[in-house]
Amino acid sequence: MSNPNTPSPNNVKPSLLRRIPLAFGAFFRILSDAEFAARVHNLRQPAPIVAPEPPKPAPRPLKEVRPDAALQLLGLLQRDARLIDFTEENLASYSDADIGAAARVVHEGCRKVLLEHFTIVPVRQEPEGSRITLNDGFDAAAIRLTGNVVGKPPFQGSLSHRGWRVSEIRLPKLADRHDAAVLAQAEVEL
Repeated sequence: MSNPNTPSPNNVKPSLLRRIPLAFGAFFRILSDAEFAARVHNLRQPAPIVAPEPPKPAPRPLKEVRPDAALQLLGLLQRDARLIDFTEENLASYSDADIGAAARVVHEGCRKVLLEHFTIVPVRQEPEGSRITLNDGFDAAAIRLTGNVVGKPPFQGSLSHRGWRVSEIRLPKLADRHDAAVLAQAEVEL
């Protein structure tokens, strides 16, 4: 193991007698070698003062999401709209009219579930197609920029979709032993 107080060969400070030939050698090399002269010149320049960058905030930890609420919503969509039955069905053998009739039932059931269990409001109040300005600090989690996105805010553009946000949730409470993973019970006719 080496002694930490012993200078390494790259950190040895030469004596005065060793520095004199070093200085003469450097002097003549500077005169004859432009690249070497540039390196010495750069060494002699004061180091630029660089303000330290502020530390970047630590990334937010991801939220642990319990699947019960998602499973409960999926169960409600199955119960009132037969959503899973519809999406699991192979529609290749059905006519467009039959698919349209089934889609109407699914749509009505999905709408019923959403109206009964959620209050959904637009993210933006302006009508679609309106020209809007997004200033610095706009909520990027609620507004997605599309098209030719360059530069910094303020951005001016046309509102192509108002967006949706849930302002209230009214899911029913679950009993302790309720298995939310059972979206629809199997039915056995006797």
